[in-house]
Parts: sequence; structure tokens; C-alpha cells
Amino acid sequence: MRTTVLRIFGVAAFVALTVYASPVAPPVVAAVSGPQLQSLGPLSFGPDGTMFAGDSAAGTVYALDLGAQASGGMQGTANVPGIDQKIAGMLGTDVKDVAITDLAVHPTSHNSFISVMRGQGPAAKPALIRVDGAGKLTMVNLDTVQFTSAKLPNTAPNTPRAQSITQVRFASGKVWVSGLSNEEFASKMWSLQYPFAKADGGTSLEIFHDNHQQLETRAPMYAFIPYTINGQPYIVGAYTCTPLVRFPVSALTPNPGMKYRGETIAELGAGNRPIDMILYKKGGADFLLMANSSRGVMKMATAPFSSAKVITTPSTTETAGVPYESVKSMQGVQQMDLLDATHSIVVAGMAAPLNLQSVDLP
Repeated sequence: MRTTVLRIFGVAAFVALTVYASPVAPPVVAAVSGPQLQSLGPLSFGPDGTMFAGDSAAGTVYALDLGAQASGGMQGTANVPGIDQKIAGMLGTDVKDVAITDLAVHPTSHNSFISVMRGQGPAAKPALIRVDGAGKLTMVNLDTVQFTSAKLPNTAPNTPRAQSITQVRFASGKVWVSGLSNEEFASKMWSLQYPFAKADGGTSLEIFHDNHQQLETRAPMYAFIPYTINGQPYIVGAYTCTPLVRFPVSALTPNPGMKYRGETIAELGAGNRPIDMILYKKGGADFLLMANSSRGVMKMATAPFSSAKVITTPSTTETAGVPYESVKSMQGVQQMDLLDATHSIVVAGMAAPLNLQSVDLP
């Protein structure tokens, strides 16, 4: 087994890719007891180490101050073969009853945090696991974690595959959340000013889906990144089967009963669901990696995002728009985050056992 530990000298190079993020997120406030999570899914970190977590079952976003639990005995993250089996052992259950729901790297300790659901159906319970640079697994004691939270209005917590919250990101002092609402135009993007105030109604989204040859308002955005295009902040997101769509942040304002149509800049193939996205820099250029359920990991240069022709009518080919290349060195990726300037960290495997491993950025 090759063990890879984060090299601290690479930090500055990839932190710069946290586009239009404020330098420090405000601290969370103290709580009498830890967050009462019904579920634990999408994770991300603010630049100061505040963890933002989506609870789809409750339609709630949490800001968690991990305190001393943000780091283990060693900086970085080491490879851990059979990570799902080891987590199952920690939780005292069978590996078939463990679902890994996300992976996020802490910006200071560079330990990896894995969100987990233990059990099946409504009886499933959440857990948060930290992996350090020695490969040690530690369960985060959520009962002692300080937190704040915001309830998203009009979420649809009973939708399949926890689609009420599909992704959570922090940028420009806001927490951005994608998912489904219970409204007529169900596909939704919420932005919550941080520290949290009352969440607004969010923006209903519409896209043109080339492979489906129609406009859609009910498909959730499964993965997205905040990204600056021509000096302006955008959200670039991906949907099932697999359109890539850009949304100017200036247009993402609540307007009850209305919807905003994003600009489809790529069709990346049918029979596929995006899982996660990361940005990185190589050779002075920015690149996007997108992990998918059935089409592997795709690498895209971001330079064409600004000039790509908007797709508004059906094309004659299955893929169109912004080009991509398949990354053959990354197979069976189920969760992914940026580890350092030259490596990603992934949970990968076609079936149990799953492995936590670093992979060279292509």
C-alpha cells in the first residue's frame, strides 16, 4: 500500500482555486448540545474550517465548528484500503448497512471527513468519520460540536435518494445549496448569508436538456461549483444524463412562482448521474474534474466555459458543447475532493470493499 500524506508546500496553489470565497467565514455560536441530525449527506468547508453539512431528511443546512476534532495526530490523509469495512467495524454493523454519502478535506489539517449513514431506510443514523495522515479513523463526537443551522423553506424531504439537498458549497460569505423543493418548479438553488439568518425561498431553475430534447424544471442539480467567468461569479452545475449548465449569480434571486433558465454549455452523455466536482490548477490553467455514476471521471478545461455556445436545440450527437476527456487512472470513483496541489482524494471501488486513496491530478 502506498501511503500519501499531504505536502504542506502545495497548499497555496490550490487554495487559490476557492473562487470568490471570503478569506474567513464568521464563527459559529455555542450550542447547549450538538446538532440533532436526521441525516448527513453533502459536506464542504469554509476557508476557516467551518464545516457546512446538508441534512436532507430535515431540509436543514448546518454550520459545524469541529474545534479540536478538526485534526488528528498527523496532518494530511493517508490511503485506507477497505474504508467501508473499517467504518462498519467502528459502527458495529455490517458493511452492507454503511452508506458513504460524501467526502471533504479540512482546509487546515487536511484530514478527510466522511459522512456516513448507518442502517437502512428511516431507521438509518448519521455519523461523521475523520481520517488523518497516519490513516487513523476517528468518529467525530457530534454531541460536543458547536453549531448553527438554517431550515430551507419548501424542501421536499421525502424525495428519492435524498434529493432535497444534493450539494452544499461556501463562497463569497454565502452557503449555496442545490436540491428539490415541493413547488411546481421543483429544481432549486438556495443561497444563505453566513452567519445564518432566515433562509429565503431560493431560485427555481430551468434548463434545456439536449438528450431529453426538452426544457426541465424538476430535475435536481446533483453537483456544482462556484466559479468566476469573465470576472463575474457563476454557479456551474451538472444534472442527470448529463447537461452542464452555467448560472450567473446575479440572476439567482428569489422570485416566487418564477424560474430562471440557465445556459446549457455541454451535454456529457445519457444514462449517467454526476457525483462530485473539484477544481484544480495545472500548468497555469484551471481544470474541472467531475466524477460520474456510469461514465467515470471527466476532465474539462474551464477556459471554454465563457465562450461556449449555448445549447438551445437538440443536437445530432450524444455529447456536445464543452469538450472533455475521460480519466482512465480514476476508476469507480464514488466520492472525491481536492487533497493538495497535485492530488485528489477519492473513495473508489466498483463494489465493497471501497478504498480511500489519493490519486495524481491528471
